[in-house]
Amino acid sequence: MGVSRYRYLHYDVFTGRRFGGNQLAIFPEAAGLPTAKMQQIAREIGFAETTFVTAAEQPGTDVRMRIFTPGTEMPMAGHPVVGSTFALARDGTIASGRADWVFGLNIGPTPIEMEWNGSGLSFAWMTQRNPEFAPPIDDVPRVAAALGLREEDIRSSGLPVQQVSCGVPFVFVPIASRAAVDRAVPDMRLLDFEAYIFTTDRTGAEDSATTYSRMFAPTLGVYEDPATGSASGPLGSYLVRHSVVTGEAGRSILNLQGVKLGRPSWIHVSIESSGRDISRVRVGGTSVFVAEGTMDVDLD
Repeated sequence: MGVSRYRYLHYDVFTGRRFGGNQLAIFPEAAGLPTAKMQQIAREIGFAETTFVTAAEQPGTDVRMRIFTPGTEMPMAGHPVVGSTFALARDGTIASGRADWVFGLNIGPTPIEMEWNGSGLSFAWMTQRNPEFAPPIDDVPRVAAALGLREEDIRSSGLPVQQVSCGVPFVFVPIASRAAVDRAVPDMRLLDFEAYIFTTDRTGAEDSATTYSRMFAPTLGVYEDPATGSASGPLGSYLVRHSVVTGEAGRSILNLQGVKLGRPSWIHVSIESSGRDISRVRVGGTSVFVAEGTMDVDLD
């Protein structure tokens, strides 16, 4: 079949400036790329995730999109969806001023709501599945050891360690302070789960974030992720379920991730609920165009 040339875009996601947020590569016209080659490209690029857009495969969706980390294909993910929305709007695939869009992901149709500033896209909201809560995890010593933290760093938060999923499961580990979040150094021999550590501590904070967080996912091929939209929906759901935020406050949660990596990411979360019952989960943010290039791919 020879060599084919594919165009890709580089965006920084969940940020308003270049070289912040989470890097994303988008292949907006990926027809003809086999699965194994997509995985190989994602590994070559080395970003937390790379997306490949092709024609829609099912009614009610606008395009098909597949998402790969360097190590595996994902059922869904947040920063790839938000960043790809901005990329397709820049390309004109998404018409200027359009209010909604639906990606066909491995998890199924995934709706997007868009806000525009003139002809430019200014904000994108992704709707995620409603959360599924696993029972609390009692083995706090094991979790602390895997994260390189003291057991007291977790227990003094007063909240449970718990797996929550809005499409991708993460183990949420509440931490007492921002200093302790920054102090975490995972032991890769012990960390066999996707760990999302967070705190609501604002001691000395000069930002407006509701939560301050980090995410480690070595099993997905990502040691630490600067921004994890697929975990931010479950995080907001966790906060509502455990009454850390209540009522109207749950509709406007701001999650700050990536500071330790020097790539601060601002992830907006909106949880609609009645008491502890959650009826809608949305994650949103902005993205910035960084670069455009082409890649020659041997399809033999």
